[in-house]
Amino acid sequence: MKESTKKEMVSWVKSFAIAIILAFICRQFLFSPTTVFGESMAPSFLDHDRVIISKTSKIQLFDVIVFRAPDAENEHYIKRVIGLPGDSIEMKNDVLYINGKAYKEPYLDENKRNNPSNSLTEDFSLLEKTGKNKVPENMLFVMGDNRLNSKDSRTFGFISNDSVIGEVKFRFYPLNEIGMPK
Repeated sequence: MKESTKKEMVSWVKSFAIAIILAFICRQFLFSPTTVFGESMAPSFLDHDRVIISKTSKIQLFDVIVFRAPDAENEHYIKRVIGLPGDSIEMKNDVLYINGKAYKEPYLDENKRNNPSNSLTEDFSLLEKTGKNKVPENMLFVMGDNRLNSKDSRTFGFISNDSVIGEVKFRFYPLNEIGMPK
């Protein structure tokens, strides 16, 4: 083999190795793709939607996050952050109150239109659901947007900040059989 061919091959191998290492670092520490399974976040996120999560975001109220399921090994859940450490939470007549202040939840509008006769979220206080008056330090209270069909902090309690994998930043719509968004 010619010397120039060997140099070219070594150059390609080095470039490929660097690309693999950079992709690994980005996926481990910066961002990662994942797939939504289930209907607990419908209509905001649907079953089999593909999303990109940021692993460096500072989690804030109403962010959508992916976290390790507290009640199932090797599973991840996607939910909306409803309570941060120190927050008190109450739901009355389908209105969310955080620290006594009423919040609009526009991401629930479609579900409310589809269910006009009943409330989406049962009345509850944080104390009733968790035994605590406020969200503890290093914990979050999360709920799905499909409140009638979501296993969330109302059933499994608070989630640890350490269980958070990242915040959802981008959504890719699934394609039908002819390559168009469903």
